Amino acid sequence: MSRIICIIGNKGGTGKTTLSHMLCQGLGLLGQRSACVLTDTSREPLSPDGRRYVTADARTPEALHKVVGKLRTMDGWLGVIDGGGNRSEMDRMLNGLADIVLLPFRDSHEDLRTVLRDLDAFPHAYALPSQWPTNAWARDAADRSVAQILGAHRDRLLHPVASLSASKLLLQKSIPDGLPSNVGNACRALARQVLEVLEIGDNAPREPQTTEQAERSASPPPTVLPEGYASTAHH
Repeated sequence: MSRIICIIGNKGGTGKTTLSHMLCQGLGLLGQRSACVLTDTSREPLSPDGRRYVTADARTPEALHKVVGKLRTMDGWLGVIDGGGNRSEMDRMLNGLADIVLLPFRDSHEDLRTVLRDLDAFPHAYALPSQWPTNAWARDAADRSVAQILGAHRDRLLHPVASLSASKLLLQKSIPDGLPSNVGNACRALARQVLEVLEIGDNAPREPQTTEQAERSASPPPTVLPEGYASTAHH
């Protein structure tokens, strides 16, 4: 049976569409089959050419029902639904369809207040820091704001997705033949933590690691929230 992942939230501009494509690209890189499902009527469908996932146009209720119904029959697939922003009724409907809900938010108090309300409205959702600052000082300030405002929900906070200008390449009508390695790494990292929450193992082949590589991979990346705020809970 397939799983449905919905990326929703009342705040616009948090990167839901970018994250949807990053997650699907990362799932493909990890050997998972996935579909990126468009529901936002203000956007146009993107070509699946060159991507490691398929795309689906579900901008009408009828099309969404058909796509989700089809996905549910496709064993082992993951459907990632881009819910768009500022659509409370759509968010409630998608929450009812989803196996897991992601609520992206940026480094702003407005976003933090909005995602706090969304976490209360969707008690099984996970908050996902998006476009997170990479400058050490800015990142420290952002992490402290998260700890202050979202500390009560620390078990529902995922690791941040860092601000990465090259991620916009995934939103081109047709993506380039080769994507920068940092985009691939970010996509894999996002996909791995979602698979961990869903308790699904990835199918990517593992390269033998040197001692130095193993130590480096065991250390938290610089954009991870302070220990105790990154979720280790399973769905």
